[in-house]
Amino acid sequence: MPLSSSPPRPARPPVVAPAVLGFAVLLAVLFGLSYAVGSLAGPVAPGMHAPGVPGGTGGSRTGESGGGMSGMGM
Repeated sequence: MPLSSSPPRPARPPVVAPAVLGFAVLLAVLFGLSYAVGSLAGPVAPGMHAPGVPGGTGGSRTGESGGGMSGMGM
């Protein structure tokens, strides 16, 4: 009984599932839209700067007691 041999098939590259590809595209579109809306809205607090930066309103001010947390020592 002769063994029938078929010619070897060429290897196909793995196919990405359409759902995974669609999700990746949707994620990229939503990221782009959120970035564009954030750029149009501008900074949330324009006067806020890191402590020690000249002209900033952030940082500690003299005369503050720490937000009412005095007397909490153990």
